[in-house]
Amino acid sequence: VVAKAMKDVGAVKDGVGGHGVVGVLRNGDGPTLMIRADMDALPVPDQTGFPFASEVRSTTWTGVESPVMHACGHDIHMTSWIGTARALVARKDEWNGTLVMIAQPAEEIGLGAQAMLADGLYSRFPQPDYNLALHVSASAPAGTVVYTKGYAMANVDSVDITVKGVGGHGAYPHTTRDPVLIGSHIVVALQSLVSRNTNPQDSAVVTVGSFKAGAKHNIISDEATLLLTVRSYDDATRKMLLDGIERIAKAQAEAFGAPAPEIKVEQDYTPSLFNNADLADKAMAAIADTIGKDNVKEVPPVMGGEDFSQFGRTDENIPGLLFWVGAVEPSRYEASQDSSLPLPSLHSPFFAPDYDPTIATGVEAMTAAALELFDEG
Repeated sequence: VVAKAMKDVGAVKDGVGGHGVVGVLRNGDGPTLMIRADMDALPVPDQTGFPFASEVRSTTWTGVESPVMHACGHDIHMTSWIGTARALVARKDEWNGTLVMIAQPAEEIGLGAQAMLADGLYSRFPQPDYNLALHVSASAPAGTVVYTKGYAMANVDSVDITVKGVGGHGAYPHTTRDPVLIGSHIVVALQSLVSRNTNPQDSAVVTVGSFKAGAKHNIISDEATLLLTVRSYDDATRKMLLDGIERIAKAQAEAFGAPAPEIKVEQDYTPSLFNNADLADKAMAAIADTIGKDNVKEVPPVMGGEDFSQFGRTDENIPGLLFWVGAVEPSRYEASQDSSLPLPSLHSPFFAPDYDPTIATGVEAMTAAALELFDEG
């Protein structure tokens, strides 16, 4: 479907990095600009109440069958991306350069950008001078654009800790090495990484999202598993957190006379997203001229993850910018400002974007940014 919609752009190739699509339009001498949209949905049942709510069921890459919906706005990303491509084709006499439009799979599992790069995105196709992307915001009104300069989103690491113990009867704990007790001390001690090892002016998160052990009231198990998500911005803080997790887990086990735990850090992590400041200034000035400066706002960074960052983490060190397009119906947004009830977040089954103005703003904003960067060349 995406490849068909891209036919007007120029040469189109699908199957890049598995399911990625790349469209290239050469329009004379000038800079090369890459614009990316992500495509995947989430294993979340659609509870938006829209007449077009998703009724699709699918199977995740881990083999779990589930209802799916675009709970992270990727449907808006794709639609805005196609609208931008069409607008730039229609306005070819206003710019010179090479436009590279990519539709990227597997952003939600953090592997899609990496797969496209590994499949020769920068060697089989023109290497960009700039990378652009947009994302919907569940906390900004439709018709607006918000952005962050510098670090905008976090390094995202997943860590598994398998605590080894000695099992036995719950009535005779002295004959065991209780992995639940050891794991509990690890959970508490891990909090010191943020409160006592991280510079207060830096940002870090260490969250234990899962703690599994045992099967019965009176049995002390011989193993417990902790699953962690670890967030940071700069690489030095990331290393400090990961090294600290290993140090604390091993030391706590040793303190209880238990075997050393197994610690696995997922190698395919999502690196932090850094928005080039000069690129942001140029793009936002153009967007403000198009949608009004009162509708463009700089906001603080967040600790979510985005694998768009991979496109700038290559040897080429290409400047990139991801900005957010408000997706909340304006009156609903205003009501939420005086309410204790938060708006539905991204990934919520109740996330219901205000589609028409959000898409229109996405197309206007991305087209304005693209024209500005082509003009800069």
